[in-house]
Order: sequence, then structure tokens, then C-alpha cells
Amino acid sequence: MHNIVTIIKKELARFFKDKKLVFTTVLFPGLMIYLLYSFMGSGFLNKMEGDSTYIPKIVVNEIPSEIEPLFQETKYDFRGFTENELDAVLTQIENKEIDVAIIFPENFEEDIQTHSQIPNVEIYYNSTKSDSSSAYRALIAVLSQYENTLSNVFDVNVDQSITYDLASEKDLTGEIFSMMLPMLLMIFIFSGCMGIAPESIAGEKERGTIATLLVTPMKRSELAIGKIISLSIISLLAGLSSFLGTILSLPKLYGGQMDGVNAMAYSMMDYVMLLVIILSSILIIISLISIISAYSKSVKEATTAIMPLMIVVMLIGVSSMMISDKGPSLITALIPLYNNVACMNGIFGFTLNPIYFAITLVANLIYTFIFVFVLAKMFNSEKCMF
Repeated sequence: MHNIVTIIKKELARFFKDKKLVFTTVLFPGLMIYLLYSFMGSGFLNKMEGDSTYIPKIVVNEIPSEIEPLFQETKYDFRGFTENELDAVLTQIENKEIDVAIIFPENFEEDIQTHSQIPNVEIYYNSTKSDSSSAYRALIAVLSQYENTLSNVFDVNVDQSITYDLASEKDLTGEIFSMMLPMLLMIFIFSGCMGIAPESIAGEKERGTIATLLVTPMKRSELAIGKIISLSIISLLAGLSSFLGTILSLPKLYGGQMDGVNAMAYSMMDYVMLLVIILSSILIIISLISIISAYSKSVKEATTAIMPLMIVVMLIGVSSMMISDKGPSLITALIPLYNNVACMNGIFGFTLNPIYFAITLVANLIYTFIFVFVLAKMFNSEKCMF
């Protein structure tokens, strides 16, 4: 036990004495994720809504008298055009000089009143111009509103003072977080592990310092355990930094459209279970990366060999979006990495099965012991180490 503690202290001291490494591994990921997602959310919102000070240019052949008041409420710049100018108008829309062209068919009002035929209103716009798309959606809404006044047989949920969506704040939070965060957390955890594990094992092999550790009077299993625990502690800090950056930036990433979503809906027990699952995920990933690093001759070779594992982890992270509301079957709790994603999905969605959680933890501990045993055997192999 003393040797394990010595290895842990050595690895942690090497990490925390390097201020640049601490910043790039622990502080930088959370800060960058927060800034990146915040800018992305602002950009998407601006792209969807367009310039608030811009007045869209709308051309229309002839506005029906009953629709004209509705169009005037939009405050858009409406201009007329003739049939002979249609080709020129469409070219101007393509060139983003005009936003929307509306063509009402001849005898539009008469056809509506007599029901002799269903008139078709043609609306041309340019979807690559945000102001054009925004104006198009607004005009479609105006025409739909007018159509409803003509054939309004009954209304559905017309009373705006009544909340018809009975989903609670807890349900909304669970739905959004359970889809997004398991995938992001797995990526962040793997990135943190990948940033430090190859340097700790393959790096020492490359520099020749691993030989000094191997000739000391300690069991190779103690060296393996010490390496994995110390690397897991550092990776946990990196994962928590990324997690906090994601939680804080999610409202901005969704462009302020997360009304009713609140991270405070989770209890302290939920956060404790999440922390335990994150730690068990780190143990599995660190163990796998350590084995790959021990097999590699240099940090560069280890990093290259780890890439396929990263792809697998990303695919498993995406699977969180495909888990049904009923939750996964208990047998999947034995699948490493996927069981962690399923537990995260259950925690964020408030649907975690305690039995599934327990099986996952036991399975992860067993897999970790197996990987530590394999790593210790690799440390015993001179062919592998030298």
C-alpha cells in the first residue's frame, strides 16, 4: 500500500508542479467549452432571427384588400411588381437584393368567396439569407392566420392564458440533459484521459525513466494501481471542468430557449451518483489507454493507437440519444462504457434503475481489476517495456 501511495504522490506532484499542464488539462477545457458553446448559441440565434434593425423588402403583384391590414402589421417594406418583371425579381432574390416575392393568383378573392377552386399563392425567397427566411416564415404565418378566419370550424388550444403542456420543469430538464450530456461527458472524459495517460507511461518508456521504477523493490501490480489511480484523479478534475463548462453554457447554446430547464432540479444524490459513474468511467478508460500506452514505444505511437478507441467511445456516447424511455435491459449493464452512458442517461432523465446502477459499478470494478492485472503483466514483460 505504501508503494502505491508513493507512485500516486509522484504522479500528482509531476502534474501539479507543471502550471502549464494544469491549465491546459483542467482549467482550459471548461473555459473553452463555455466560450465556444456561448458563441455558438449566440451565432445560431442571430442566424435564425436575422438583423432586428433590418426591414425586409417584399414585392407582391397585388395585395388582396382583406389581407392588406395583416401585411401592414409586419412593418415590412412592400412594393408592387408586374408579371413582366417576374424574372428580374427572381434574379434579385437569388442575388439577395430582395427578400420575398409573393404572387397572388388572378381572381384570388372571388375564388375564396365562391369556393369555385382553391387558389395557390406562390412565395419565393432565398433560404441562404437569414432575413429572407425569417420574412418568409412570418408571411406564411400571416396567410395561415387569414386562412383560419375563412374556414375556422373549431379551435385547438386557443386560450393563451392556459398552459396545455403538462410537462414539468423536471421532465423538460431530464429530456434535454439526458440526450446531450452523456455524449458530451464521455467525450470530455476521454479527452482528459488521453491528454495525460500516454505521457505517464509511453512518455516514461520513451525517456527511459520507466526502467528506474521497474528496478525498485515493488510489485508491478502496485505500480499499475498507483499509475491508474493517480491518472484517474487528474482525469476526474479535467472531466469536472468540462462538465461545469457545459452546464453553464447550455442555456446560451440553446439560444435562450431553455425556459423551464433547471440544473437545480437534480438532488444531491443524483450528483453523487453521477460523480461515481464518471469516476468508474475514468477507471475503465484510463486502464485501456494505459495498456495501449504500455504496448507503445513512444507518446506519438500511443496517441495514434488510441484513436480507434476514441471513435468507439464517441459512438457509444451517441447511443445515449437512442435509449428508450423504458431504459436499457439489465444485461447491457455488463457492457463496459455503454453501461456508464446508460447510467448517465438515467440519472439526467430521472429514470435510473438502482439495480442497473449497482450492476454497472460492480462490472466496472471487475473490468478495472482485470485491466490492472493485464497492465501489471505488461510491466513484468521486458519485451513490452524495453
